[in-house]
Parts: sequence; structure tokens; C-alpha cells
Amino acid sequence: SLETMSTKDISFPPLFRGKCVPAPASTFMKAIVAAKNNVSPGLIFYSEDIGSLEASIVLAPDISLKRALGMVLVVQMGIADSLGALAPPELAVHFNWPNSIKVNGAFCGKTFFSASTKEEDIIPEWLVLGFKIPFLWDQGKEAGENPNETVLSNEGCIDITPSSLLESWSRHTLVWLNRFLDEGLSPVHRAWGEKCDNIGKTLSNPFNGKFMGLDEEANMILKTSRETIVNKLSDYMET
Repeated sequence: SLETMSTKDISFPPLFRGKCVPAPASTFMKAIVAAKNNVSPGLIFYSEDIGSLEASIVLAPDISLKRALGMVLVVQMGIADSLGALAPPELAVHFNWPNSIKVNGAFCGKTFFSASTKEEDIIPEWLVLGFKIPFLWDQGKEAGENPNETVLSNEGCIDITPSSLLESWSRHTLVWLNRFLDEGLSPVHRAWGEKCDNIGKTLSNPFNGKFMGLDEEANMILKTSRETIVNKLSDYMET
């Protein structure tokens, strides 16, 4: 049976609420338009699709952009914890900076983000954070076509639906968001570091150098033979 999501079926935690976006519209673009129109924060736009989960949340942080972008890690930890809660116990979830999600060693979706400003020291009027995780292969695409990519149904997640993952993600994300607002980035940073599978490794593409870890604002510290480079998270905002 093809499951479609409707708002009444999905329960969001306090402070969050949901709005369904008919496919194929982008939840991310819808969220940005709503944010520009001063929608109150905590609204999650999500797609009505059984093949993938795409969701985007509007936030209005009262901290500078460079600090607020730590919420990118919050969204990712929400993904890790919700998959940890719903998926088979052997499922391994990892991240690659800045925006790749990996399941059992293969790429399985992305996160994305945008804000009202690119100026790091300004408090953004809004911040939109989104993600997309494939459940099924796109039509015409076969498993094994690209061994570096996977989808949840391929990894034994047959009992998870996009709506159950969305509910779980919203709850786990709120927990991490509260920790971030109370304690700053460090607890999120530590947990994320354990989920990043290439810290300490020498990277070649698109980053060239040894990935030393993240700084206190979630930027990448990369060591080359000549120098140490800081790659800014703010450079990876969607425009």
C-alpha cells in the first residue's frame, strides 16, 4: 500500500508544527519563502512522498550567523538519533562535512541550509535547515549502479516510513536544539565527531589535506603540507 502523509497523521513535539508540501515542490524553497514572509519559527515543511523524506525547518536564532550554523550539526544529530531509534541495530549512520549523510558506508542523502544573511557576525532574521533521505531508488535507477550510494530500503529499513522518520527526527532534533541553546555547540560537536567517519584522514576531493576536525563554530580545519586552512560552514549555504 502506498502511504501518503497528511498533517493529521504526524505528531510534532511542542514548539514545532508541520505543513505538507505536495510533490514535486521543494520543501526547502517553500520554507525559505515562508521565512522571508516572517512565518513564526518552528514550522517544518515536508514532502508527501513514499520514495524519500524531504523536510525543512524554519528557525529564527537570536545569535550571530557563525554561531547559529552549529544548528546544521543539530539537524544531522537528529537524523542519526532517529535512524538509531527506528532502524535495525546494525545500521551505521555517519556524516561527512559539511552535508553528506552515510548509511552503512554509502552516501544516503544530504542536508542543506540557508539564511537571510551571509555576514557571519550578523544575527540572521531566519535560518532554514533541510535534509533529504532516499527510501527507494528513483525510477530507472538500479541498486549497484553507483556502489557509493544507497537508499534506506536497501539497508534493511523496511519497517520505517517517511512519516515515522519525520516524527522521530522532529523529536530528536528538538532535544539537540535545546542542548545547543543551553550548552552551546560542544555537546553537539562531540557527538557529531563520533559520527564523522573521515576525521583524521587525508582527503582528496573536494578537500585536499588532512581533516583535523571542526573548530568551535563547526568549520572544517584542514591541514595541508604548507598550511592549516579553515573551511567555513557559511560558504556552503544554498543560494
